[in-house]
Amino acid sequence: MTEQLGHRIWVFPSGCIPATGTGTEPEFTSREELCLLNPGPQDVTAEIDVLRADGDPLGPFTLAVGARRVRHVRINDLFDPAPVPLGVPYGLIVRTEHPVVAQVVRTDTRRDGLTVSAMQGYGTG
Repeated sequence: MTEQLGHRIWVFPSGCIPATGTGTEPEFTSREELCLLNPGPQDVTAEIDVLRADGDPLGPFTLAVGARRVRHVRINDLFDPAPVPLGVPYGLIVRTEHPVVAQVVRTDTRRDGLTVSAMQGYGTG
């Protein structure tokens, strides 16, 4: 593959994990999920900083993504160094040493129906 796909820095300004849901856990828990696609021939490490409306930034959270692989992680499951609080607006900054493609998927189960939306971030570098 000679073309470069992705970026080394991704920004997602509009996060907020719903604090409640109507479905069974874990399948139908309200959540936001960071999806990283590594199209390159080398493994990458992603460092994720969470900027919040009500407090100091959290992170960095570290995720490994294999070469030519995809990795999905629920923001709800990021606990180390501290959990991301539910129901509080936040934004993400994702940094990697090699280009990746990033997206956030939101699943909202607060009502009887299920709402899923995908948000493309701003990529640079």
